[in-house]
Amino acid sequence: MTTLFYHHPDFLSHDTGVNHPECADRLRLINKAMEAPEFSSLIKVLSPLGTQQQIELVHPVSHIDAILSAIPADGHYYLDQDTLLSTGSKQAAFRAVGAVCDAVDKVLTGKAQNAFCAVRPPGHHAEAEAAMGFCLFNNIAIAAEYARQHYQVKRIAIVDFDVHHGNGTQAIFYNQADVLYTSTHESPNYPGTGFPAETGVGNIINVPLLAGDCGVEFRKKYRSIIFPALRHFQPELLLISAGFDAHKDDPLASIKLVEDDFYWLTHELMLIADDYCEGRIISVLEGGYHLKALAASVAAHVSALMGV
Repeated sequence: MTTLFYHHPDFLSHDTGVNHPECADRLRLINKAMEAPEFSSLIKVLSPLGTQQQIELVHPVSHIDAILSAIPADGHYYLDQDTLLSTGSKQAAFRAVGAVCDAVDKVLTGKAQNAFCAVRPPGHHAEAEAAMGFCLFNNIAIAAEYARQHYQVKRIAIVDFDVHHGNGTQAIFYNQADVLYTSTHESPNYPGTGFPAETGVGNIINVPLLAGDCGVEFRKKYRSIIFPALRHFQPELLLISAGFDAHKDDPLASIKLVEDDFYWLTHELMLIADDYCEGRIISVLEGGYHLKALAASVAAHVSALMGV
């Protein structure tokens, strides 16, 4: 099993200030976890810089220009109360886009079986014309569009297990039947979307979780709802918005998952990918804000991707 791990020091340059949950230490601890002996066969890739043309696959030029022109020469600029820019934000955001697009290249040309992109800022809350929820550009949506337009992939499934609903990804693909978007998330919680009645053109599947739900409820809903939907859809490529803030220790939510739940879900998704898309999976980091729990959960997720 060839698994790629995308990283880059530039991701640390997106400075979110003091006490912001989406901080550079998240990636410092993930990178340190990947130094453990069990990850010795993991292929580590320095994320290339993405291009504006790649971002334009999802976001209009006016939105991109508005983000880039707001980047401060020093200090911070707040796009909203949660989402901010620093001097290094452009470099980090373009590296995130470069990572996911390069992962698409490597996986779809058979140079790797799967990939995990340890990137920031995250992306799944970013709508086509709105940055929000710590997110500037929608990395997972850009990866999907890049695969569709450069490799003519017909059916792409996106599985989002972040504890917060990926409103941006849903909105971008809401009327596109050849992209299946599935999400488990705590409800009610930010951003206030993700109800079961939000179905797009039959391609949107939202499965809310209740505060206090643990792995039993989580696994039951995947087995009964999401896995059958994925098998019915028969994707040619599986993308994962991998948020680990449904962990029991996370400060921003109240779901009670543990590391083994993330390992289990990853393993089950790999079985589905083996059946329908030659095992091709690209996973992209979203949330996860308890540093120790995040690092341990990512380690479980990557271990499953590696088949160990």
